[in-house]
Formats: sequence, C-alpha cells, structure tokens
Amino acid sequence: MLKRLRCGLRYEKQAWESGARLVAGVDEVGRGSLFGPVVAAAVILNPEDRIRGLRDSKLLPASTRERLAERIRRRALAFAVASVDAATIDRINIYQASRMAMLLAVKQLSVTPDHLLVDAMQLDLDCPQNKIIHGDALSASIAAASIIAKVERDRMMTDMDAEYPLYGLASHKGYSTPRHIASLREHGPSPLHRQSFAPVWSAMGEAPQELLEFMQEAADAISEEGECGGYSA
Repeated sequence: MLKRLRCGLRYEKQAWESGARLVAGVDEVGRGSLFGPVVAAAVILNPEDRIRGLRDSKLLPASTRERLAERIRRRALAFAVASVDAATIDRINIYQASRMAMLLAVKQLSVTPDHLLVDAMQLDLDCPQNKIIHGDALSASIAAASIIAKVERDRMMTDMDAEYPLYGLASHKGYSTPRHIASLREHGPSPLHRQSFAPVWSAMGEAPQELLEFMQEAADAISEEGECGGYSA
C-alpha cells in the first residue's frame, strides 16, 4: 500500500499558504528494533530548492538513502537528529520514547519552526502541527526526516556491531530477523537490547508480571494512536 502513496508537498503547501515559513517534517526510525535507540529527525526543507526522489526511507535502497541524506543535509534550511536509548525505552515504553526523540529533534533545530508535519503523532509543543498517518509516504518533509534518521541509526548500528559482534547488528540493524533471534537464544541479550521487548525477555526465560503489564500498556497506547487515523490539525 505504501508504494502506491504519492509523496509530495501537499501538506507543506497548505502550511505555507496559512502563513508558515519554516515547516519542519518530523519522523522516527527504530521503533520495532530489538536493540539500541530509537532515532528521530526534524527537517525544514527549502521551498525554493526542491529535492527530487524523497519518499519513505523504508522503500529506498541503502545507497539511495545515503545520496538523498547528503543532499538533505546540504540543501535543507535546517535539520537535527536526536535519540532515546534502550534503557529509557524500557522505562517509559517505545511509544513515549519515540515521542521524546521527536520532541528533542525539533528542539535541537538551529531555527524555530512555525509549523510541524509529524508522522502519526502529536508532540507536546506550542506550535501548529499536523499529525499525518503514513506521513513519510505522503509528505516530502517527513520523508526527508525519515531518511536522515534512518541513515544515522544504520550508522550507529554498524558502529555498535564491533562492540557487540555476537549479534550481527551490521546486517539487520537490530531488527527481529532469524539470525538475530538465534543469537539472542544462544548468547542472551546484551546491555543495549530492549529488555521489555518479547523476543528479548523470552531469551532470558519467563517474563515477570510487571513486565507483561508494562508491555500491555505500551501496546494499548500504540493501538489507540493507530485508531485515530487520517489527517488532523
């Protein structure tokens, strides 16, 4: 379905027409990973310098993401990257950690945006914003943020592969692949694995009741967010 969605400037144009000048796209990556941080980026594109080929980072080959990330960093009006580590994810749940990373990315921009386009979330900021479901497949600004965040997180995972060579992080970037699950079962989780995620705690044995309750709360929060759907101000 995502491949059929057209990524463009529809939402940016609506914000520009309302008087906004610095429209930031915001997205996160690594939400479903078993290892390491969730990483978010905020990008303010230049309306006078359109970057061709922007789309959801998940739909792009790694080499294309790298090229586009370099163009975005060079030609955007501003961009910023922020991350929230695995320990915090385990403490506050992945939904809240994703929101935190997005919020930090926006706050770290070198200029203050006057409108936000956010992928599937509402941020606690006093700034006009649109929560756009599948925003990285619909909005060029959000797609740019997803590309920047994805390239940065992939780099982090490749760097961490040398520190944790038992898990094959450079190949799967911490996601739940057969190789990763097998390594968890053989060696157990590392300190940077997300202990509250089922494939991780199951590698350690039966999950305690408080962990099951924590996971259910996180799942309920994500489910409620997904049910909102559509485009909202």
